[in-house]
Amino acid sequence: MMGKKKRVLVVDDSAFMRKLISDMLNEHPLMEVIGIARNGKDAVDKVRTLQPDVVTMDIEMPVMDGLQALREMMDHNPVPVVILSSTTKHNTENAVLAIEYGAVDVIAKPGGAISLNLHEIEKEIVEKVFAASNVGIQSLTRKITPVTNRYSSSLPIEKKETPNINKMITETTSNLASFSKNKAHTAKTFVIIGTSTGGPRALQEVITRLPADFPSPILIVQHMPPGFTKSLAERLNGLSDISVKEAENGELLSNGTAYIAPGGKHMKFEKTLAGYQILLDEKEAPRSGHRPAVNVLLESAAKHPEVEYVTVIMTGMGYDGKEGMEILRASCKTVTIAESKTTSVVYGMPKAIIDAGLSDEIKDVQQIADAIMGNLK
Repeated sequence: MMGKKKRVLVVDDSAFMRKLISDMLNEHPLMEVIGIARNGKDAVDKVRTLQPDVVTMDIEMPVMDGLQALREMMDHNPVPVVILSSTTKHNTENAVLAIEYGAVDVIAKPGGAISLNLHEIEKEIVEKVFAASNVGIQSLTRKITPVTNRYSSSLPIEKKETPNINKMITETTSNLASFSKNKAHTAKTFVIIGTSTGGPRALQEVITRLPADFPSPILIVQHMPPGFTKSLAERLNGLSDISVKEAENGELLSNGTAYIAPGGKHMKFEKTLAGYQILLDEKEAPRSGHRPAVNVLLESAAKHPEVEYVTVIMTGMGYDGKEGMEILRASCKTVTIAESKTTSVVYGMPKAIIDAGLSDEIKDVQQIADAIMGNLK
């Protein structure tokens, strides 16, 4: 016997897009579109009167835009929201803000604001909207509470850009001897974080709690479309004491810097004479529908037994990271931290790690920064 259908509100200022999205979702046996809205104000009113289980929403709309509408909903009638956005820089920045405000996930419209080719991502839309309809609203309305990190050095440390190889080579001995979180060298322990749905909020909880003098590089795979990962990195960089950036092909890993894999590219790394170098790959096929994939990064890490790892798997659909973690733990000294069911927006990826017996610690997201610091050498 099939369960009760999830009730969906579709919000977009384009009648064509509303029809297209509604038709896709109504095809799912466990979802039904119970209303449409043409702007943010209309959406806020209909969320109150219709009480849907999930909302799909554009950002750019007249009268009230998607960001304003989202904040109104979360303040007065909290509901899971999936953002559908075009990939202009302004929209990707707003989509990242939307997740910070409580949206579950973001989907990139492949053809801009009015996507005639939206059918190309029909499977992604249906899967993400259905997953969002099952999200516990308490995980979205929980306030993000960055803390002053007690590990941080009392000395002020200036945030700088990660240096390139030429800059490293020309540094003087005195510069090399002075302490800077941006020296292009790495500790014996690397931190790897993998996450998906709900990940941007979880990353903000973790990264903003790390001290400016963080002693290792951090490699992050967050399932997000191309363009959105750069906006996410810029947002986190502005909120954090450490440096956060979208990873670039060929750059050297530095302590105190977090590198987010670009949407559409797998992230790996290799050892060179100058240090450990990032490799980005857009030719290798997606793994389980993901590029970047957590499994690919973990498999790359497994090729470097001289490095020890603190690995973190947080909120997300599916089980990306499980196979790679098995390989990494068989090859290298690794401490694995999984996010708890209590704080995961979607308890898929961490559950896969825990159920397979691959986790050493299970932590609420607010405890993960402390757990990372406690396992560094």
